[in-house]
Amino acid sequence: MLQAIGLTKTYGTQTALHPLDLEVKPGEIFCLLGANGAGKTTTINLFLNFIEPSGGRALINGRDVAEYPLETKKEIAYIPEQVSLYRNLTGMENLEYFATLANGRELGRAKLMEYLREVDLPAGAEDRKVSGYSKGMRQKIVIAMAMAKQAKALLLDEPTSGLDPKASNEFSRLIGRLAGQGTAVLMATHDLFRAKEDGSRVGIMRQGKLRQVLNTDEFGHADLERIYLEHMHD
Repeated sequence: MLQAIGLTKTYGTQTALHPLDLEVKPGEIFCLLGANGAGKTTTINLFLNFIEPSGGRALINGRDVAEYPLETKKEIAYIPEQVSLYRNLTGMENLEYFATLANGRELGRAKLMEYLREVDLPAGAEDRKVSGYSKGMRQKIVIAMAMAKQAKALLLDEPTSGLDPKASNEFSRLIGRLAGQGTAVLMATHDLFRAKEDGSRVGIMRQGKLRQVLNTDEFGHADLERIYLEHMHD
């Protein structure tokens, strides 16, 4: 579903992303681990077509995002570290607005309520202004948007940053549910615990290079920390 083929990004003499070859299949959660500046967000932004590649290709469902920017965006949903919604609108009003934009038609309150129940938004919260929402609640609205859009891939940039353990666990459960329904998930994160718990595979990045890819069912939490730190100090 998501594929990088020799994907690179340079800024003058600085290389932000060395040639990257990567594939995330439907139903898979691929976690990119690395410190700030490792190339994780650059990778996400290239798939989103927020920035142009210096070389190689980023493909979504077989289409090059640089050649088909509008068509590929219809296939995906994006959750940044800080979720931006219209603060003076309610959760339902935000969902109605963005779902209508994505689908080109109104889905109706009853259908949208089904998505909000599926993401476990607290009862009654849909009619409260988003300005009073926690980060976890705002994320639930965006996940409901992805469901309403029927996104085939989900791109996440540090989604659990700033969440308490309960909210982080709820978020991970929702992402796992989407993956179970066939959504491909690419997540950039610092969180080794969540990467091991949630990911199908983990890719360790440093200085714009993908250093190693691991299957999460083949190692424990302590092993991942050891391997990660080895790459940070080599």
